Amino acid sequence: MEIKSVVLQTGKLEEMREFYCEVLGFPMTLDGEDRFSISIGDSVLEYTSSEAQENPFYHFAFNIPPNKFEEAKSWIKERVTLNKEEGKDEVYFDHLNANALYFEDPAGNIVELIARQKVSMPSIRPFSIESIINISEISLVVDDALSVGKEMQAIGVKRRIDKEVESGVLNFMGEPDNDSFVLLLEEGRKWFFSDKISIAYPVEITLDGNRKISLNSSGEVKVSPSIEEL
Repeated sequence: MEIKSVVLQTGKLEEMREFYCEVLGFPMTLDGEDRFSISIGDSVLEYTSSEAQENPFYHFAFNIPPNKFEEAKSWIKERVTLNKEEGKDEVYFDHLNANALYFEDPAGNIVELIARQKVSMPSIRPFSIESIINISEISLVVDDALSVGKEMQAIGVKRRIDKEVESGVLNFMGEPDNDSFVLLLEEGRKWFFSDKISIAYPVEITLDGNRKISLNSSGEVKVSPSIEEL
């Protein structure tokens, strides 16, 4: 599974435009009055203020080369303050064989850089914004994870581990040997490396094969193609 594009809402469009394009240096692919998009390696991330309510925030991750974690950490620390968990500003996930760090953007999104040792390819070039491979993870906070999980599985987006989708947990939706996952969960879960609690906000996710998952401002989830269309 590949995450081709993600559309997120923000109430701080101009601050976000400056942060992602000027501070971090992502190449802009769309510059509009109420939206902009940037290239995240092979993926596209778009921010729009068209339906922004209050100040929405999300959790998402970017894949980086497995041999560039320390370089990436030094690079990003020159531009942002890293989040900490129990006094540490990085973490090693044994079950993923991956190193990760976290920071927040001006809208309060919890951004993760993750180096997956067994999945992503090493790089011989010095780390830069061009080293980021793609969007690795995107949160999908819903009212009923079980119901949405069934719809996602119907279009081939299954849980990473060989179990049914569960309520009250963080469900990694995607192939176990892949590097991209939709994080399906419900409201009320504390995000790792943050004091924020998961809240449902509008999001549009496009996967490979033109598969789409969207959540609108009313909390309605649409998965396409729908079960009826399959």
